[in-house]
Amino acid sequence: MPPIRTRHRNGTMKAPPEGFSDLEDTLLAFANKMKDAENASHEGKKRHETVWPIFQISHQRSRWIYKLYYEDGTISKQLYDYLLKNSYADAALIAKWKKQGYEKLCCLRCIQTKETNFKSTCICRVPKVQLEGKQDGGDADTWKAIECVNCGCRGCASSD
Repeated sequence: MPPIRTRHRNGTMKAPPEGFSDLEDTLLAFANKMKDAENASHEGKKRHETVWPIFQISHQRSRWIYKLYYEDGTISKQLYDYLLKNSYADAALIAKWKKQGYEKLCCLRCIQTKETNFKSTCICRVPKVQLEGKQDGGDADTWKAIECVNCGCRGCASSD
């Protein structure tokens, strides 16, 4: 994603805060990945599988910014706010990550109950120990591959 500059009221461009140049290369790499995912061939894929790479790249970029600010503390509050304001990260998803029970949430569509048939959350939100999908009664390594229809997640319950 190219750097988005916001305009002041007087028409001048607002420069990014200090420290943005350190992150710019990684943000550009994420933007290039996103362009590649958007332009990738959809041949042989189901309709809902075509957007999975886009969701995954968006999640990776948002998680990276979240870790830089909340876990590592390597970026300032001003830079964090600038990144959220200019849509480098998903602010609503980061807000959910700060709440208990949503620390590993993959995307917001997985917790929206309005778009599902039975008004429940996505299958990826169910803890693996509660899923009835074990093969041969084996251990956790023998799970059937259950993927979320929304984003391709294989499990984002906080208890996993």
